[in-house]
Amino acid sequence: MKVNNNISAVITNNQLLRTEDSLAKSMERLSSGLKINHSKDNPSGMAISNKMQAQINGLDQASRNSADGSSVLETADGALNELENMLQRMRELCVQAANDTNSQSDKRAIQDEIDKLKEEVDRISSTTEFNTKSLLNGSLDKRVYADNVSRVQVSEKVESGAYSFTITQCAQPANIASNNVSLPVSPATLENSGTVNINGSAVELTAGMTDQEVYEALRGAAEIGEVKASWSGPGGVVVYDTTAYGAEATINITVSNNALAEELGLNTVNGITQYGRDAQVTMDKTNSAFKDHPYATVKYEGNKLTFTDAGGFKISCLLDAGVDKDNDPYHTGADDPDKGKVTLNVTDLGPMDLQIGANEHQQMTVKIPATDTKSLYIDDLDVTTVNGAPRGISKMDEAIAQINQIRASLGAYTNRLESAVSSLDQTSENMNAAISRISDVDMALEMTEYTRLNVLTQASTSALSQANELPQMALQLLG
Repeated sequence: MKVNNNISAVITNNQLLRTEDSLAKSMERLSSGLKINHSKDNPSGMAISNKMQAQINGLDQASRNSADGSSVLETADGALNELENMLQRMRELCVQAANDTNSQSDKRAIQDEIDKLKEEVDRISSTTEFNTKSLLNGSLDKRVYADNVSRVQVSEKVESGAYSFTITQCAQPANIASNNVSLPVSPATLENSGTVNINGSAVELTAGMTDQEVYEALRGAAEIGEVKASWSGPGGVVVYDTTAYGAEATINITVSNNALAEELGLNTVNGITQYGRDAQVTMDKTNSAFKDHPYATVKYEGNKLTFTDAGGFKISCLLDAGVDKDNDPYHTGADDPDKGKVTLNVTDLGPMDLQIGANEHQQMTVKIPATDTKSLYIDDLDVTTVNGAPRGISKMDEAIAQINQIRASLGAYTNRLESAVSSLDQTSENMNAAISRISDVDMALEMTEYTRLNVLTQASTSALSQANELPQMALQLLG
C-alpha cells in the first residue's frame, strides 16, 4: 500500500474525465440537435453537409426567384389582356365604319374613338412596369442595331448575328402631276363646273370658285381618297401622291367633263391611273448570318419586309422611305460596295434572365416584344378614308394575332416557371432529407448514449471516492 501515489485514484480520475468529456459532447448534440457541431466531430461529413447546405439555400432562393418571375409575367399578361380588349373594340369600330350607311361625319366620330384607344394602347405599352422595370415597351426584347430601318422585330428562333441584305429598290408611291398650270389664278375664278373623283372620293367643283377654294376642295377629297394633294400656290402644279407605299398604293382620278378636266390639267375624263411599287431586297446568304438560313424568303408590303424560314425564324422591319442602292445616306460613294446595304445586328441583350437554378447558367430567358401602335402597325389606322375601314379590319386581325402570340408565349413561360418551382421545391426537400442524415442527431439514440455516460459518470465518481480512502487505510498500519 502506497501513500505518495494513489494509482487507483489517478486511473479512476482519468476515466471520469474521459466520461465527462463524452457526456459534454452528448449534451451538446442533444441541445443543438446536430450530430456535427465542430469540424473535429466529422471533417468529411462537415464538408459534404456545407456543400449540400449551399445547394439547399440556392434552391430555395431559385424557387422564390421563379415565383417573382411568375408575378412579372402575370403583370404583363394582365396589361396585354386589356390591350386585346381595346384592339377588339377597334376592330369592331372598323367593321362599323366599313358600312356605307355611315356619313363622313359618322366616320370621323368613329375615328375619334379609335384615336383615343390608340393613345391608350401606347400609354399602357410604355408605362406597364414591375419593380420599375418596363415590360411592354420592347426593352425586354432582343436588341437589334441597324441603319435605314425601324420597327425591327425578331422571333425567339432568330440567333444572334449580323443579317445583311441590299435594298435594290425602295417602295414608291403612285404619283400624278398636273401637266400644266391650269388652276385658276387669283383673282380669276373657275370657269367650269363638274365632279372630280379621287380614288372613289368625289367632290363637286362649281364655276366661280377661286384657286384657294378649288385646292381646298381637292385637298379634302384627296385626303378621304388616301391621296395627298400638294400645291405650290398660284401658277403652281398640283401633285397627287398616295399616302401609302407599295404596289397597292394607287391613284385613280376621273373628271365628269372634258372642259373641267382640261382646266384642271387632267387631260381625260376616262381617268388617270397610277400604281406604286413595293421595295425589293437581296439577302446576303454567303457572308452574313443568312447563310445559316439558305431557304429563307422575304415578303414585301410596301417598305415593310418580313424574312421567314422554317422552325419559327422570323424577322420583320420597316425600311426608311426613299432609301435604296442609289439613295443611301450612310454610303454615298459611287463605288462603295456597301451602298444600299442594311445589316441587322441581332444581339442577346435585352431579354430578362430569370435565375431558376442554384448554380451558374441555370437561367430561363424571357422575351417580351414591344406592343405599341407602331410595333402593331396600327399607328396610321384611319377609317375616314375610302379604304381605311376594310384595311383596318385586316390590320386589326394581324394586331390581335400578334398580341395573342405574345400572350401564348407568356403563358408558356408561366407554365414552365410553375414546373420549375415544383421541381426546385422537391429537390430541396430531398436534399434536406439527405443533409439531415449526415448532420442531424438521432435524439433517441443519443439519449441512450447520454444515459449510459451519465451512469458511468456516477459510477466513476463513486469509485474515485473509494480510491481516495485507500491512503487512509495505509495509515492504520502506523497505529
